[in-house]
Amino acid sequence: MELFTTYILHSGCKKHIYIGFTSNLIQRIISHNKLGHGWTAKHRPWKVIYCEYFEEKALAMTREKALKQYRWLL
Repeated sequence: MELFTTYILHSGCKKHIYIGFTSNLIQRIISHNKLGHGWTAKHRPWKVIYCEYFEEKALAMTREKALKQYRWLL
């Protein structure tokens, strides 16, 4: 069974957070820390500070949106 993960990353050097969801957390962290360009590349390194697991993609997406609404609390 495939699990989906909603996660929160913290950038220690820049004091930023990133909230997302994925079906492969390890690959996604590698992507944020070593690959690609864009916003997350500018704030490396990232570390996982929180994650939740879901059996349905829609539930993970809904949770991601809810966490983003409350990101000012973090």
